[in-house]
Amino acid sequence: MRYLNWLWRAVVFIVLLGFAVKNDQAVTLRYFFGFEWQSSLVVILLVFFAVGAGVGVLAMFGKVLQQRREISRLKRDIRVKNKLADIGETQQLPIQPS
Repeated sequence: MRYLNWLWRAVVFIVLLGFAVKNDQAVTLRYFFGFEWQSSLVVILLVFFAVGAGVGVLAMFGKVLQQRREISRLKRDIRVKNKLADIGETQQLPIQPS
């Protein structure tokens, strides 16, 4: 399985390297107000891919923090209920499910 993984990585690298070599022509991007950026097609695609990945990570960052807070709250609730269950067993008090 390890060799298959390395083979897959080598194939992807060769394909992307071939793509980069074949698309090295200069491309001009024109923005508003007369701004222009001239670079090779591969560089422009790489920059836009990296910016898109960064925006995606930032978009899910809030949701990840919210889920971590909820997980910590649930763990705290479990600890409290386990603590109460230990007290209930020693005093023989029934614990009502919540």
